[in-house]
Amino acid sequence: MARHRYLIALGSNMPHGRYGAPRAVIAAALQALDRGKSRVVSASRVIETPPLGPSRRRYANAVAMLRSNREPDEMLHKLQKIERKFGRRRCGRAWSSRVLDLDIVLWSGGAWASHGEEPSLVIPHPLFRKRTFVLGPAATIAGDWCDPLSGLTIRQLSARLTKPRPAPR
Repeated sequence: MARHRYLIALGSNMPHGRYGAPRAVIAAALQALDRGKSRVVSASRVIETPPLGPSRRRYANAVAMLRSNREPDEMLHKLQKIERKFGRRRCGRAWSSRVLDLDIVLWSGGAWASHGEEPSLVIPHPLFRKRTFVLGPAATIAGDWCDPLSGLTIRQLSARLTKPRPAPR
């Protein structure tokens, strides 16, 4: 049995020559994640969301729960390898359009940071608490998973982010 659980965010806003539209890219990526040392335990439904930043293309987003024996740095390497196979090229521009984006949101080992001059991996993902396109789908498959830094569950984080705010007077 795999020792670790990972919550992975998937996003796509460009079609792929073989797989087609972004929703189909997400489906193919889930199959790619379910190989070798990793198994997809569950996946959320795919949602469409508006882009962040300068991109004009809408995103297809989902999250998946994986079981794996991989340690976080090894899992990151695997995710980046899958992204490259799908045609992802890191151009150095944040928020640009992409065929596939795979991010580690949480893992069962708690908080993690790669060591070196600049951390290449930080878990929990530094921005996940502010992203409805991650928290909404994650709440449907891992709602009781606790953020190791805040102690709040994904369901609680999602509710805080999406609850209506009173209009200023």
